[in-house]
Amino acid sequence: MNSVLIHNGRIIDPANNVDEVGDIFIVDGKIAKVGGNHSENADHVIDATDLTVTPGLIDMHVHLREPGFEHKETIATGTAAAAVGGFTSVVCMANTSPVTDSPDKVKRIYEIANSKSVSSNVYTVGSITKDLVGEKLTDIRGMLSAGAVGISDDGVTVMNSALMYEALSLSAELDFPVMVHCEEHNLNAGAVMNLGETSRKLDLVGSPNAAEDIIVARDIMLAELTGGHVHILHVSTTGAVELVQWGKQRGVNVTAEACPHHWILTDTEVEKQGTNAKMHPPLRTQKDIDAVLEGLCDGTIDAIATDHAPHTPSEKALGMKDAPNGIIGLETCVPLVMTYLVEAGHLTLTEAIAKLTNIPAGIVGIDRGTLSIGAVADITIIDTHKTAKVDIEKSRSKSRNSPFDGWQLKGWSVMTFREGVQIQRTNANGTSSG
Repeated sequence: MNSVLIHNGRIIDPANNVDEVGDIFIVDGKIAKVGGNHSENADHVIDATDLTVTPGLIDMHVHLREPGFEHKETIATGTAAAAVGGFTSVVCMANTSPVTDSPDKVKRIYEIANSKSVSSNVYTVGSITKDLVGEKLTDIRGMLSAGAVGISDDGVTVMNSALMYEALSLSAELDFPVMVHCEEHNLNAGAVMNLGETSRKLDLVGSPNAAEDIIVARDIMLAELTGGHVHILHVSTTGAVELVQWGKQRGVNVTAEACPHHWILTDTEVEKQGTNAKMHPPLRTQKDIDAVLEGLCDGTIDAIATDHAPHTPSEKALGMKDAPNGIIGLETCVPLVMTYLVEAGHLTLTEAIAKLTNIPAGIVGIDRGTLSIGAVADITIIDTHKTAKVDIEKSRSKSRNSPFDGWQLKGWSVMTFREGVQIQRTNANGTSSG
């Protein structure tokens, strides 16, 4: 028997309405006891005094790049970054090379994860359409049987409404999320940032809010028509928040996520940081930030995700017109949540943890995100008092494309456990081990 005692931490388990100071006893990788003070002789004892102990965090939207783009990231390096950031489970998107668009390719992702020294649990989605070109549906049934936890063409929008209708009809039948990237490509062709004052000042092609809103509206309507589950990825506009709220009020099976950059940074960051502020959907305006924050607060936006999108320095050096979209986010998400949501008073700590644990687990249907007795002992320990500066050169990711380098943030993950085994510990000086 292998046992671990996490002693005297503030235990927050939103799934079970737990918020108390006490102990967690782990036996053979499973939760054996939660709460109170336990005198069991454990093989390992962790003093969690003044620390917060939560279910292992889940990022339901990451790009691990393998296979095909290992120069940007690998499953091993991406999960190492996840563990440092407090994430014990990640869901990777299908825009690999080759695209994860068949049962065999879904199985291949799990084979890679199982054959390498990975830190966090890896789950994958399959693509909605073959090769992400939007012309033919994939073998969705087969991919689900192979272990896919949903389907997504993230990075591009499925512009064919009939195909989305078919995908959502299958969702209603088989109970899985269709995770949609919402941009009307006829409206944002060539766009490299938000359409607005800054894009005009910089003479750059901008994408209007309507490009996102139109597809959000369409896919919510199709979900209502079919009864399928549509999940709106990386919400960034006022209109998208309002549309998700409208859909929920109508009883549509719609969920949504938001990323830290879309509730913190405006499009003016492009002028300051160039391509490290380039992503799709793009950074918007303060009005949109306020709407996303309100959506997080009132429950319209269900989950928090990172859209971790690593790219090499040489790729990001190509300039705004040619550089790829996206930023890395696994290691900075927790302190950004703690600083800009919890410390700022938008969410309670329990509400924030729910959006990182049991809620995303429920959306993608994985058996994680809780400290229930008998549950797998995936655990994150957070020092909500720790203040540190982001040093992107210490990232465990292969890439360095972050707009948050040098930011002073409060509230960091300091230890993570996967199935009761410690996979990461951050030392007082900010370095990590494990």
